[in-house]
Amino acid sequence: MIQQIKKYNNLEEFKSSSLLSLQVLHIQMRKIGDEGASGLGSALANCINLSNLTLELSYNQIGAIGASGLGSALANCINLSNLTLDLGENQIGDEGASGLGSALANCINLSNLTLDLEQKQFICFGL
Repeated sequence: MIQQIKKYNNLEEFKSSSLLSLQVLHIQMRKIGDEGASGLGSALANCINLSNLTLELSYNQIGAIGASGLGSALANCINLSNLTLDLGENQIGDEGASGLGSALANCINLSNLTLDLEQKQFICFGL
């Protein structure tokens, strides 16, 4: 089966697409902030057939709330098996990284994860 890769550069274009049929998705956006990350997450939660996702969201002014919300939404993508998530150079902090990690732990079919959380501040995880 050939999978069609869909690419979106803005949130409105993505939200108006046929979300249910998407299997492979590549999204690259700039300056969306917490509100945009939450909106993106809400839209992604409707992508029930999504198996491969690349989100390039570096330099987007996303904070802890946006990162946690995005992670919670991704947990609803039950068929997601490959995720590349670039959240570098945002303001996620410890709380956002922890919320994101806790939410991604619920992605039961996730077998490949590439995660970039490069921050200007050191993030410390408690195990």
